[in-house]
Amino acid sequence: MAAAAARAGFRRLFSSSAFAPPPPPATRPAAEPCNNLFVSGLNKRTTSEKLVVAFSKFGQVIEARVITDRISGYSRGFGFVKFATVQEAGEAIKGMDGKFLDGWVIFAEYAKPREATEPTPQAVPSTPPSGFQ
Repeated sequence: MAAAAARAGFRRLFSSSAFAPPPPPATRPAAEPCNNLFVSGLNKRTTSEKLVVAFSKFGQVIEARVITDRISGYSRGFGFVKFATVQEAGEAIKGMDGKFLDGWVIFAEYAKPREATEPTPQAVPSTPPSGFQ
């Protein structure tokens, strides 16, 4: 009987029903519709010119910019596309979200405005470094 109880405890330990399901992921608030799109999931070899070509079929692209790494110069995997109108940007989201570009699935959504950050004050040493009078 002790063996049966041990087996039941062992089964309960490794059973998925013994654990609570993980909490659902926190949903981010959707950005207000605007003419600027945030595009993520870009291939490291994707250029700004390729973004212009891919998105220009949905309207007049004012600017397309792939954010690149300062050292390597390769894409960091995301960028921004700015359209002439909000309607064109909406059509681009419908047409390009979840589609392939350069072999990778990309995601397009309205860009969120940048949050203003306060500059961090530089620490001023209270005593001068040694050797200074």
